[in-house]
Amino acid sequence: MRTEPATFQLGAVLYDPAAAKVGAYQGRSGPRALLRPVGGGREWEADPASLRPATDRERLSAGVRATNDRARTAPPDPGDLDRPPAPVPGCAACAWLDDRREAARTERDHSAVTDANVLLRQHQRAEHEA
Repeated sequence: MRTEPATFQLGAVLYDPAAAKVGAYQGRSGPRALLRPVGGGREWEADPASLRPATDRERLSAGVRATNDRARTAPPDPGDLDRPPAPVPGCAACAWLDDRREAARTERDHSAVTDANVLLRQHQRAEHEA
């Protein structure tokens, strides 16, 4: 006697033991469930009866794997790193980081200068890019 497979909501993160992978539920294709890797990628079909919700550890691992894959496929543009970032006029956070960088330059603390440049780039990506 076969039991009816569970019904999953779109986007639910599930573990497929046959493929030993975690994926987001995309819907059905006939009797099969369609899953897509966390972070995107090629869908695969799975037996809905064997699927189960992914554990927190499996979800985290899949998310880290997706982030690492994106980082490997999209390296930073080296042109961005050739020059120190310029502060955005009128931004208090940019001005504070620029002052911190200048103080480090005065003290000849090259590590702190690099740290300030990294923080300024991160801030600008998060706050000033559309």
